[in-house]
Amino acid sequence: MTEPVNDDAPDGGPRLVRIATVGAPHGLRGDVRVAVHTDDPQGRLAVGSRLSSEGPPARELVVAAVRRQQPHWYVRFDGVSDRAGAEALRGLELFAPASESEDDAWYPHELTGLRAERPDGSAIGIVEGIRHLPAHDVLVVREIAGARTLVPFVSAIVPTVDVSGARVVIDPPPGLLAADQVEDDQ
Repeated sequence: MTEPVNDDAPDGGPRLVRIATVGAPHGLRGDVRVAVHTDDPQGRLAVGSRLSSEGPPARELVVAAVRRQQPHWYVRFDGVSDRAGAEALRGLELFAPASESEDDAWYPHELTGLRAERPDGSAIGIVEGIRHLPAHDVLVVREIAGARTLVPFVSAIVPTVDVSGARVVIDPPPGLLAADQVEDDQ
């Protein structure tokens, strides 16, 4: 899974990735439910973690408490101690510096523009981006003929991501790609 990226800050600061989006308040003590956008919520949302928001107004939030109640994550931030304060955070996207420690994780900016090809090397098209759907992420691929196709970003279908080689290998099941569609003569 990837963490959505926010390009380099205008001041030359670190590349930031979206970690979570603040949802509804939970209870009366300032807890909020968050939608997680990372494969490592325990690490990224650990007590003491500093997350930034783009605002308005831009601010830094420090995680004071975190808990998981399947399948939801709840967070309380320093300085937010009641429901009204929690409600004021609703909708904020929270960012943290990008981590380079994961071997099988890619950021959207790394995937966009890569050549999509079949296992035999024949061209499929170009990766236009990635979408984060509830079941799993999908690559948005613009096929050679112009069709826009959503390709499940799972290892069975996308066995190779070669960022340095500027390509992804897609082994599509029958019917996934528009180029593979067969006219029904009935």
